[in-house]
Amino acid sequence: MTAYAQAPRWLLLPLLLLLLTLPATGSDPVLCFTQYEESSGKCKGLLGSVNVEDCCLNAAFAFQEDGSRLCQICRSPQWSPWSTWAPCSVTCSEGSQLRHRRCLGRDGKCSEKAGPGTLEWQLQACEDQACCPEMGGWSDWGPWKPCSVTCSKGTQNRQRACNHPAPKCGGRCPGEAQESQACDTKQVCPTHGAWAAWGPWNPCSGSCHGGPHVPVEVRSRTCSAPEPSQQPPGKPCPGPAYEQRGCPGLPPCPVAGGWGPWGPVTPCSVTCGLGQTLEQRTCDHPVPQHGGPSCAGDATRTHICNMAVSCPVDGEWEAWGEWNTCFRPNIKSISCNEIPGQQARSRTCRGRKFNGQRCAGPYQDIRHCYNIQGCVLKGSWSEWSTWGLCMPPCGPNPTRARQRLCTAVLPKFSPTVSVVEGQGEKNVTFWGKPRTLCEQLQGQRLVVEEKRPCLHVPACKDPEDEKL
Repeated sequence: MTAYAQAPRWLLLPLLLLLLTLPATGSDPVLCFTQYEESSGKCKGLLGSVNVEDCCLNAAFAFQEDGSRLCQICRSPQWSPWSTWAPCSVTCSEGSQLRHRRCLGRDGKCSEKAGPGTLEWQLQACEDQACCPEMGGWSDWGPWKPCSVTCSKGTQNRQRACNHPAPKCGGRCPGEAQESQACDTKQVCPTHGAWAAWGPWNPCSGSCHGGPHVPVEVRSRTCSAPEPSQQPPGKPCPGPAYEQRGCPGLPPCPVAGGWGPWGPVTPCSVTCGLGQTLEQRTCDHPVPQHGGPSCAGDATRTHICNMAVSCPVDGEWEAWGEWNTCFRPNIKSISCNEIPGQQARSRTCRGRKFNGQRCAGPYQDIRHCYNIQGCVLKGSWSEWSTWGLCMPPCGPNPTRARQRLCTAVLPKFSPTVSVVEGQGEKNVTFWGKPRTLCEQLQGQRLVVEEKRPCLHVPACKDPEDEKL
């Protein structure tokens, strides 16, 4: 007999009421989509509103929860690609810029503390223009140029130069480099003729086509806007005062289009998860003619179909694990000696479900190696590395750093080894972390680091929140 069967009825009643009030997992409807667009992070191909478990029978599908703009993927959680870098926070001198990626998927995490929807940020220094613009000053105005016309009234201009002092770094002078004023030649100008607007078309000269005379309609215009002057003489209007065209024929009456019946329903578009069925109809009962309107409404309509079968999910390789210790069988230690050994690393195929494809390629990688773990080697200082990202990207007072490292000078061991005669030579890789010896630099023997504060740092804001 179970523990529930042995319990008194007065204890079972509250437990039953509690179970009835618990929400059903996955019962809230979501908008289900057939595609997730990696480049934009948007859902594509809307199927309709279903519960999330049915939508995610196909791991390639995506969904949006009620009231959310965030597109979520049905597959196991993975980091999205990094976004493009945002514009620099300032247009001149040194500033900072952000980029982000998001953990997308369901039923898992991208890393130890990053569940679906989590944003991860990177911050770096930037400089669109090394210096900021400085304004210049104007020279004195030059003399007035001649009047723009030889009769009546016109304008004349004068100019000045932005060189007192000249602007720097893309700056400019406030105001205009040129100004104008009215000028009067005291001479009367001739008035040239210009056409007034065309008058209306006269009635057609005939009532039908095909007779002895081609019916035409005529319109005219006058040279009165303005008329040409007599003294001094102005030019007459160019072109004809009359225009004619053929009369258009009487068109046949338009026929509006009408829908034919809906065709048969197509089979479901998929063999697993959710798909669509399709019905079509044609605007041919009757066909629209002579400019009549086409049929109103849609020529197709779709319905969601559920195969109630999970779609295959192909496996994906995780990152390669660390190389194991470089060793050689039957030799206790090969460290620091020109004795080639072997080492291996492996990787795991994860996420394969419902008869999906196995990961292509080997799960194990083997290479030949020289073991320099803990070996004392002479070192030399590297050049400065490039400046790193600003850390922390969303925290107070982020800084960036660059380093010079004491790098080991590797022994002149043979770079290849012959393992089996007739099978060619194999490359040999140095493995291990040696103890390097460099001359002291800025009081350090292994790492010299330089730090700088990141300037004009922008705030980290979820791009989905900014769309609201």
